[in-house]
Amino acid sequence: MSGRKITTVAGLGDRWVPRELRHTFVSLLSDQEVPVERIAALVGHSDTRTTETVYRHRLRPVITGGAEVMDTIFGVGSETPGGESA
Repeated sequence: MSGRKITTVAGLGDRWVPRELRHTFVSLLSDQEVPVERIAALVGHSDTRTTETVYRHRLRPVITGGAEVMDTIFGVGSETPGGESA
């Protein structure tokens, strides 16, 4: 069964493949400060090197950076017409 068929059957749609979900799983656990040794064991890696260099992506800085840009674009915290704070 193909990767997209697996995710479709699982109710996740056909836009995902299991490999992408693996990266997300590792990154979410890492963001919640689960020790990398535990994450490596959960995904079947014999050591943490692959987990850290291939699968773990830092989510918080990306999300925070994006949110800060959106705040600037939409003027969050600035005055709105009529003198009210946004």
